[in-house]
Amino acid sequence: MSTMKVLSMAGAEVGTVELNDAIFGIEPNEAVVHEVVKNHLANCRQGTQSALTRAEVSGGGKKPWRQKGTGHARQGSTRAPQWTHGGVVFAPKPRDYSYVLNKKVKRLALKSVLSAKAAEGRLVVIDSIQMEEIKTAVFRKFLDAVKVDGKAVVVTPAVDQTVVKSARNIPGVLTTPAAQLSVYDIINARYLVVDQAALAKIEEVYA
Repeated sequence: MSTMKVLSMAGAEVGTVELNDAIFGIEPNEAVVHEVVKNHLANCRQGTQSALTRAEVSGGGKKPWRQKGTGHARQGSTRAPQWTHGGVVFAPKPRDYSYVLNKKVKRLALKSVLSAKAAEGRLVVIDSIQMEEIKTAVFRKFLDAVKVDGKAVVVTPAVDQTVVKSARNIPGVLTTPAAQLSVYDIINARYLVVDQAALAKIEEVYA
């Protein structure tokens, strides 16, 4: 097991914690991570796009001119796709893009991104992430103290509205409870900031 420093919200080292190699020490599987990110983006799609086919455009019932003898190409309707105001060929219609992935695949992808963050030194463990009041400036000061200077996912043991509301106005900073970790959010962030109690929950669930 690898050992990590545990920091206080003031940035001082207050101890160490051993990381479970089954979660934070595996060889990242890039193919599985790619599959899970692709699945996440597909599930986010609204699928509300829509256009009219030639059968659905109003008008065009009359043949524009006779079949032969005019010098024009033959036409059956002014709502064919080549006409202005005509229908769309293979028009997009509302559909559901979401699909389901195997739980083992999602679990392996999460372990892969957690291991990658630990290997890169982008995992920051905090002894306790708590806010006495909703203050964005105080939360920003906390991130500066622990040297988190970019996009970050802050993981708490459970939903803490004081922490959520303090962090939500900081660009690139997301908060999430340990039970709702997202592979996409973690891979999209530069740092993973984890409460020590949340770390124990992650190891309990995924080990």
